[in-house]
Amino acid sequence: MISANDLELRAGAKLLLQAATFQVADGDKIGLVGRNGAGKTTLARVLAGESAPAAGTVRSTGSVGYLPQDTMVGDLDGLAVDRVLSARGLDALLASLRDAELAMADADPARRDAAVRRYGHLEERLTVLGGYAAEAEAASLASSLGLPPQVLGQQLRTLSGGQRRRIELARILFGGSQTLLLDEPTNHLDADSVSWLRDHLRAYRGGLVVISHDVTLLEAVVNKVFYLDADRCCLDVYNLGWKSYLEQRETDARRRRRERLNAQRQATALQSQADKMRAKATKAKAAQSMQRRAQRLLAGVSADRAPERVARIRFPVPAHCGRTPLTAQGLAKSYGSVEVFTGVDMAVDRGARVVVLGLNGAGKTTLLRLLAGLEQPDSGEVRPGHGLRLGYYAQEHETLDPERTVLENMRSAAPDLAEAEQRRILGSFLFSGDDVAKPAGVLSGGEKTRRADQQPGPGQPGGDPVRAAPLPGRDRSRHARRGRRGGAPTGAGRAAPRRGRGRVERGARRSGGAGLTGRADGQVRRVARPRACLAARRGLKKKRSFAVVWVADHDFMRDHGERR
Repeated sequence: MISANDLELRAGAKLLLQAATFQVADGDKIGLVGRNGAGKTTLARVLAGESAPAAGTVRSTGSVGYLPQDTMVGDLDGLAVDRVLSARGLDALLASLRDAELAMADADPARRDAAVRRYGHLEERLTVLGGYAAEAEAASLASSLGLPPQVLGQQLRTLSGGQRRRIELARILFGGSQTLLLDEPTNHLDADSVSWLRDHLRAYRGGLVVISHDVTLLEAVVNKVFYLDADRCCLDVYNLGWKSYLEQRETDARRRRRERLNAQRQATALQSQADKMRAKATKAKAAQSMQRRAQRLLAGVSADRAPERVARIRFPVPAHCGRTPLTAQGLAKSYGSVEVFTGVDMAVDRGARVVVLGLNGAGKTTLLRLLAGLEQPDSGEVRPGHGLRLGYYAQEHETLDPERTVLENMRSAAPDLAEAEQRRILGSFLFSGDDVAKPAGVLSGGEKTRRADQQPGPGQPGGDPVRAAPLPGRDRSRHARRGRRGGAPTGAGRAAPRRGRGRVERGARRSGGAGLTGRADGQVRRVARPRACLAARRGLKKKRSFAVVWVADHDFMRDHGERR
């Protein structure tokens, strides 16, 4: 159980939460929600013991497992299976066993005998801890999260962001902690893995605090909701499921509105009466008493809450470019002995929207990094067309300089824009006033997503652009990406990897077009409609493959759809 008493959180001088008292007990399935930058991740880190509160106390009994948003944790040179086993301390034990095995081959009899004895003791300890069965359990968890067995034998640095995320999630679940703190656990998961995770968390008997923008997960799992109100700097606790919470929150908002109006009406009447009585010396004391009553009435009600701000995203009309601003031929990429893909040919036509689909580790982000020029292919080439300008949205936000402010990052990304225009763009993404002077390193995950999405460019490869978007802002992001009249702005080409079926189908329906599916052997075949592309993706599920869904005009597909 985790107990918090009079908790206060701050980000620098900014107050995030004050006087919060609550507990997380066994059986509590809590959804921690609030807008980006409200302090959800900060609160989770404090509950996990990774940072200290500004005031108040946090006490925990039993083990606590914390899944952070950042996947770049642990020893990146270590094996993925060791990272999972480290949740129970088995990785160090297995490393000692391997060292003992090597020492058993020593030519010196004394050292060899000592190594044999040490190996026996370590093996007994491993058996007591259920080590051999634990390895099978870890592999089963990884498989349930969509990780093939060979991934567990790879170094963490060779894995994609999605694979590292799944390894961390498998590690937390493998640890068997009595309380779980999960920060965006569905990031990088496909539909099958999300479904498995929902069932697993629903059956989990310990305490759970989950930060998520996945409404289906919240509906299926949580039985309580903690709403972190950024305007009032308080934590509203609802002992209700997700749907009931939404209804109750709206009811509470209407009640507060009525109480505020009644208090203002009574305070106005009291103030008016006090003004009349103040003119008479014999009633001055009574007038002062009425004025104090009016002030207490106004102080006892919350201020009128402004509606939640939603980013207003408008992509500028890009400069004219050639008909095919970006082409690639014969692309191949490997990391060590692991071949990601080979023989990839593609072309992005002007006005096209390209959705890259595939399993974690299939090479979606790698493909975009090659197209953006951030990495070089092992073979093949990327040929920019006439008038091409590229903007790249990085999945892990590595293109942001954490030491520079939001405005300084914007200046480096768009040096040709006047400062007024830069600030206008930042304002449309909810960065205004002093927010533009924040260092990028202190931004929350959702705020970093909003900042990174401001990178301008007529052609914009992007990695999972709405994965950390707040719930009210996702429709705005989709609407902006659809562009004017449901199509991409003239001269623009976009490529983005996505896992959301609804987003793929919406973009495809509004643009028309057809699709291509590609595999690691370089074979490409045409698929008539985007729904068929999704079916083809399921057919490729057990292979190291990727699918490219081209949402373009039919003339382009007629010309290029049968390429090999």
